Amino acid sequence: MPQQLFVNREDELGFLEERYRSDHPELLVISGRRRVGKTELLLRFMDAKPGIYYLASEEGDAPNIRDASSAFARFLDDPNFSRISYGSWEALFTAFINHREFIRRSREQKVVIALDEFPALIAHNRAIPSLFQKIWDLALSHAPVMLILSGSSISIMETAVLGYASPLYGRRTGQWQVEPLHYPCLRKFLPYREEDIATTWFVLGGIPGYLQRFDPRMSFWQNVTDHMLRKGAYLYGEAEILLNYEFREPGNYMSIFRAVASGCTTVAKICMATGLDKSMVSKYLQVLSRLHIVRDEIPVTASPEFRRRQYRIVDPYLHFWFRFIYPNRIDLEAGRTDDVVDRISRDFPVYCGELFEYLVHDLVRNRLLLSDQRFTHLGRWWFRDQEIDLVGLDEGSGNILFIECKWSTLTTQEASAILARLREKARDVRWRDGTRSEQYCLIARSVPGKGELRDEGWLVFDLEDIAEIGT
Repeated sequence: MPQQLFVNREDELGFLEERYRSDHPELLVISGRRRVGKTELLLRFMDAKPGIYYLASEEGDAPNIRDASSAFARFLDDPNFSRISYGSWEALFTAFINHREFIRRSREQKVVIALDEFPALIAHNRAIPSLFQKIWDLALSHAPVMLILSGSSISIMETAVLGYASPLYGRRTGQWQVEPLHYPCLRKFLPYREEDIATTWFVLGGIPGYLQRFDPRMSFWQNVTDHMLRKGAYLYGEAEILLNYEFREPGNYMSIFRAVASGCTTVAKICMATGLDKSMVSKYLQVLSRLHIVRDEIPVTASPEFRRRQYRIVDPYLHFWFRFIYPNRIDLEAGRTDDVVDRISRDFPVYCGELFEYLVHDLVRNRLLLSDQRFTHLGRWWFRDQEIDLVGLDEGSGNILFIECKWSTLTTQEASAILARLREKARDVRWRDGTRSEQYCLIARSVPGKGELRDEGWLVFDLEDIAEIGT
């Protein structure tokens, strides 16, 4: 059974098509982490449209200009175009839009120029944003073109391309960050039962490039063993490549990731585990939060000034990698994979419990679960030794929903006790006391008696209900 190479992305394609049909030149910025599917998205969008796709390298300006001129020459069907030596990007683009074939074809349709991995150009020439601002202002902004600048380095894209201080800041006409696929899309990659679909999300998230590595003919644990826990396997080394690609000081980031994955969720505990000083840890955590790899959390009812923040790795692949692969590298490098699998298996139910909470948060936030509920605020709540997995507030209606997540098979009696305890904890949540409308929800791996609990007025869901999302 072949793997799917392109799944979903209707919203992204709709955005690109809308901008393509506009009556004006377009400069779009497309960002997203490695392997999230940006290249496939661009190629699918450009199918049957006149245009050039160019993947930048880290070789510097001269080789890239030479290679880009060859791509332009193929579009123009003019081999002589690439035989000319262009001394700058401006000279290349000026020659391109003045070519008679470009003029002819652009009269019929807008021409797409997609520069993928744009940060690779910036890495070797920090003046690239200024140079492309000039190219846009003097040439492309007056031509029927759609220039797309795409990149995987979120840090570079957000500062050098999208940042307020970037020369390109006021030139872009649109932007889109390509996010991981939603949970229901995983079923199009793997023919697993719902529990194994969930555990696959717990270790890979919704990154298409990672999901394609799992063989649909193999079981979940066979795939984890062969593609994540063996030296030389793609997903064994991907985390280090990702951090080296994104950060200039990957060693410090790796120390922080390992500390957070092991349960150190406050700045003080992270400092103690890593030996790094508070200012440095705070700076790194701000970067990771901005990149949406780590979530910076405060109780959902707290004011933004709340200082005792907690941090969680919300990227499932990196969470799994730093929880189970990084600490076991010595054994994995020595080929003792079976021993590591045994250790992971013992701790895996606890890990699944943590990631199930993340999954529920993701499903509710994207209105895939509890789609009839509306929230202005959604997040965890805690006070002293009390904690509620997820609380949704609606400032307009005064409704509040309390959610408990359990990666367990629960009897009716067990589920009823959890809900009763949830109602008790809810009394300590200070928000519109006496005027709010309360609901209580339990989401578990399996609740065979959920029908009876629903009849009593509780909201109860399990994997059986989640399996129906997106079908």
